[in-house]
Amino acid sequence: MDLKTKNSILASLSCDAYSLGSHWVYDEEQLKTLAIDWETLNDAQSLWHKDKKAGDFTHYGDQTLFLLEYMSKNSAFNKEDFYSFWSDKMSSYDGYIDGATRNALEKLGCENNDLSICGRFAPLLINQKDKNSFLNSVNELVSITHNSELAKTAGQFFAELLWDSRETQNIKESMQKLKSSYPTLSTWIDAGIDSKEKETFDTIRDFGPACGIDGGFAGAIHLLSLDEDFTTIMIKNAKSGGDSSARGMVVAMILATQNDFKMNDQWLHSINKIEEIQSYL
Repeated sequence: MDLKTKNSILASLSCDAYSLGSHWVYDEEQLKTLAIDWETLNDAQSLWHKDKKAGDFTHYGDQTLFLLEYMSKNSAFNKEDFYSFWSDKMSSYDGYIDGATRNALEKLGCENNDLSICGRFAPLLINQKDKNSFLNSVNELVSITHNSELAKTAGQFFAELLWDSRETQNIKESMQKLKSSYPTLSTWIDAGIDSKEKETFDTIRDFGPACGIDGGFAGAIHLLSLDEDFTTIMIKNAKSGGDSSARGMVVAMILATQNDFKMNDQWLHSINKIEEIQSYL
């Protein structure tokens, strides 16, 4: 496995574990006074993750780990086969079951517009020989749980950006080049890029800190536009609250494509399932 693929997977999982502490905390005053250490991994503060401890994943990270396990054991992604594998895992899952998951367990291909699926496909880079195959696999993965036009379009954009950034080593340039191919997303792309000089907390709160692509997409573009290192960007994202993991995982897997990317090793090695992850890699 090439280093960029490995880094994208590990960065997205590290981000999810780091985001757990403030994930789904929305109240602005509470965010400013949370009893957590922003420099490290923390117990979950939201009641939705009440049993999660420092080093655990949110349900997004857990589902990314399931995909990593699947891709480590199969030479290619097969939608129906993965759905069977995923359904078996999620049927006995003891973490939070969100609406997209609950609906997909009942029927493959239900519509959902949450951003989270756009940050969970880094493991699909494994064994991918060309861009079109990767994009097709991403589309199939998205359609299992988030089979809406908006989710599939956003998924394709971030998948192209992930792939192109690996090749060009220039995330900002790649975003600008892709914009013309995604007219329905261009307003959010412009808004995210134009906000790079603004304070992140206020910007994400203005765009909307909730789970939906409408709001979360522009927030992710804002974070990708910042001229700062991985750790600083992840801390700014987490301090903004809301669905911080969804935004952060998208950003983390793309930042990790760059040659000068620096992983936060302390976060990575504090993940409770790091040995399992390493075995799949």
